Amino acid sequence: MFEMIVDFLNALLWGKILVYGLVGAGLFFTLRLGFIQITHFKHSIITLLNSRKGVTAGGLSSFQVFCTSMAARVGAGNMAGVAVAISVGGPGAIFWMWLIAVLGMATAMVESTLAQIYKVRDENGQFRGGPAYYMEKGLGQRWMGILFSIFLIIAFGLVFNAVQANTITAAMTQVFGFSAADVGLILVIFSGFVIMGGLRKVARVSELLVPFMALAYITVALVVVVLNFEKVPAALMLVVKSAFGLQEVVAGGVAYSVTQAMQSGIARGLFSNEAGMGSAANIAGSASPYPNHPASQGFVQMMGVFVDTMVICTATAAIILLTGDIDSDGDGIRMTIDALTGHVGQEGGAFIAFTILFFCFTSIIANYSYAETNVLFLTGHKEHILPVFRLIVLGMVMFGSLAKVELVWALADVSMGLMATVNIIALLLLSGLTVRVIQDYCHQLKSGKLPSFDYKKFPELMRLKDNAWSNEKTECEREITRDPDPLKRKSVSIQKKDEGIY
Repeated sequence: MFEMIVDFLNALLWGKILVYGLVGAGLFFTLRLGFIQITHFKHSIITLLNSRKGVTAGGLSSFQVFCTSMAARVGAGNMAGVAVAISVGGPGAIFWMWLIAVLGMATAMVESTLAQIYKVRDENGQFRGGPAYYMEKGLGQRWMGILFSIFLIIAFGLVFNAVQANTITAAMTQVFGFSAADVGLILVIFSGFVIMGGLRKVARVSELLVPFMALAYITVALVVVVLNFEKVPAALMLVVKSAFGLQEVVAGGVAYSVTQAMQSGIARGLFSNEAGMGSAANIAGSASPYPNHPASQGFVQMMGVFVDTMVICTATAAIILLTGDIDSDGDGIRMTIDALTGHVGQEGGAFIAFTILFFCFTSIIANYSYAETNVLFLTGHKEHILPVFRLIVLGMVMFGSLAKVELVWALADVSMGLMATVNIIALLLLSGLTVRVIQDYCHQLKSGKLPSFDYKKFPELMRLKDNAWSNEKTECEREITRDPDPLKRKSVSIQKKDEGIY
């Protein structure tokens, strides 16, 4: 009975509501922002390269936030999820994953900018933000923020961590023959060591592991592409034909084939890059962005969606499609391991197993950080409740190591869909302010200035009692404000221009 309810909710959310909602929101924000993911793509890269600068007390660097959000994004969805999408929806699912990523870049820009606009300081001076905060402060609807927080805690604190643990266990038992219980216990120990240190420890570990593991995986995928370069054009044609049902025209069933590809690609694409879900916005609100403006964090997070789907998910798709064999029993991680083993031998299976271990482990700790912010939102920033919640999270990690994979994935889809539905509504309702804030950044950038945020330009923010922007300045801005020498102020401005922000 429970499985029937889960299947019904998935069919409703992913068969109707979110297919239109996510694509529609992505198109809306893309048009409102003038195709910003294309026109400002280079600037997004430059902003990411400068993302270690400008940190103020109580904030994480934009690079730490980027790595933490990538830690959550890059996990089971990039490897097992891509394989499941191909197995269920055919190669055409990859096309729809790409499309939702391009559109999702604009959505990610909006939700991360909003998280920065409405961020607050907790009792320890740490920045906190995310959908629950902009729902309460921007829309004046705390009930909506509570609803979102509950969905996120269920999804990221509990269900998604079970999914990641499940994927690690599947890889380790298949490749090395380890006991599922032993793998789960080791995961609990190491995850507990990190999450007991709170948000800053999660950010530090993510900053160390994420760049290394992503580059290693991309390098191996490039090797596979080079070894099978003559098959690449045919694989790309297969993706396009399958996406639009062209190969099924003769046999019939075109509409069903396209629908399956769309649903699988969008569901697995969102699970991986999280654009519009509201998850990455939780850590985005903890940053001290550089330049010191909410929109700069939006540009950084926009690149997160691009790297996750267009680079890492595509790497997995290439490894699978270039084998020429996409038949599967639905076990996504086994399909990925078998594909790489077919390309490079038994070493491929071991590499995938260790890659999954790192990818999914960092997802577990980053997912916890998202949930932590929402637990504090619900409890009025009472941190004494966190140790209890951490133990519950670790319990779900152990559960996921032993659970039935199909049910775990289904629960993940339901909780993710409910989160995304609530968040999309809030993003649309707050789109007017967000667009004006992003345009303010772009106008300053176009005029040759280092963008900075003056919240007094926006009447909606003047009424907020705990506006984190009311006294927020970077060290560079404080130096310029203190020094009365106009020549020195000019030299600092020139230096900033030389660093490539423009």
